[in-house]
Amino acid sequence: MQNMIVDFIDQFGYFGIFLLITLENVFPPIPSEIVLTFSGFMTLHSNLNLTGVVLAATAGSVAGAIILYAVGRLLSVERLQRLIDGKVGRMLHFKRSDLEKAERWFTKRGKSTLFFCRFVPIVRSLISIPAGTTKMPLTQFIILTTAGTFIWNIVLVMLGHHAGRAWTQIAGYIDTFAHITLIVLILALVIGVAYFVKKRFGTTAKAPKK
Repeated sequence: MQNMIVDFIDQFGYFGIFLLITLENVFPPIPSEIVLTFSGFMTLHSNLNLTGVVLAATAGSVAGAIILYAVGRLLSVERLQRLIDGKVGRMLHFKRSDLEKAERWFTKRGKSTLFFCRFVPIVRSLISIPAGTTKMPLTQFIILTTAGTFIWNIVLVMLGHHAGRAWTQIAGYIDTFAHITLIVLILALVIGVAYFVKKRFGTTAKAPKK
């Protein structure tokens, strides 16, 4: 995949960067660390410049985030409530109060969460969905997304620029960090699900005292 990404940027320049970063936000497995660090390296050996690369990458990040935000709006709280009130919710022992707690939490802490999650691999893409689901104002969403992704993009582009031909090593380090983050997130998810199942099913399984 790395060679394909490198060839695509080499051929299409700023548009290639924009398109790859847009896709990276929608499909997190596409490695943004390769796109951004190589783009930074290319500013040394092509007509690409740092400002143009960062702006193209940021525009792509925002475009991809808006797509996932729209997906979140389709998964509205009301629709999720109907799902929980139906067979799926009863089968999984979800309650409407669980969804309401999650909604209140994101409504209260959503701004800072959205901004800081832009620096966390994989999560920086997925965080757009709950923002849409909880109907965060689109203007606010775009401002926070632009600010967070601009900082992330400029750091990686500058790393690739200053690393020169060693950009692949920088990309490798960041890729390792992304994999570690993914493992931690999976473990946290497993622990969270196990705790929820134990609490919810354990409670319902207890026989009532006579």
